[in-house]
Amino acid sequence: MILVTGATGTVGREVVSLLAARGERVRAVTRKPEAAELPAGVEVVATDLADPASLAPHLAGVAAVFLIWPFTDPAVARTHAPEVARLAAERGARVVYLSAPGADQPDTFWGIVERAVEASGASWTFLRPVGFAANTLMWAEQIRAGDVVRWPYAAAARSLVHERDLAEVAVAALTTDRHLGDRLLISGPETLTQEEQVHTIGRVIGRELRWAEQPLDEARRMLTAAFGDPAFADAALAGWAAFVDRPEAVTDTVERVTGHPARPYADWVADHADDFR
Repeated sequence: MILVTGATGTVGREVVSLLAARGERVRAVTRKPEAAELPAGVEVVATDLADPASLAPHLAGVAAVFLIWPFTDPAVARTHAPEVARLAAERGARVVYLSAPGADQPDTFWGIVERAVEASGASWTFLRPVGFAANTLMWAEQIRAGDVVRWPYAAAARSLVHERDLAEVAVAALTTDRHLGDRLLISGPETLTQEEQVHTIGRVIGRELRWAEQPLDEARRMLTAAFGDPAFADAALAGWAAFVDRPEAVTDTVERVTGHPARPYADWVADHADDFR
């Protein structure tokens, strides 16, 4: 049995679908099982990682846990992540944690969760993807309404990763021993600036889209409203600023783990084109 947290999110849903297609027994964790809409045969259970005791009964018989930590507040991670990791370790389950390159900074929630998993004694693999291609859906409403995308840092260069590639790497880590103890930096196959990403969306959907630089204060307000965390909004903006001078890395991790090259951003846009139309 493989337990998948965040099972109805962008990456978790892909992981559940791939595992189910392989014939694996899957227990999907979500806060709203009635709205999960997951493949037939998947066991869907309700729990909340902010209440680790609610997770404990669902770890019975579980060999591996795909862990998506849903809280951006480091204080919440310090409070609850050690208990979640301990419960998994006590049952002998390996933990594949969807982390981030920011885990190298120990005070981020990603770093706090990584250290909690390591300290628990569980076997682990940490996936550290760069930016998700799916995050560019934040522009979808603007693109549906017109031909201009307003956002800061046009020249921020990222190597966005397709959620299907990330899920395939996760499934390999959940079902084989080849990546135990690895911190896998996962990217797409190319670096594109944010303005180039917008132009790629336009080419795929058959429209000429333009970029308009957004004032930082306005972007900060939007991000704070979306995430409910001003510190996280500031960190996100600082990250985009850094990518202007230091583009995000491109790695061959997807190809090494899955046997095929990472999917380019244009393929991701084609897969999600209706979201922008």
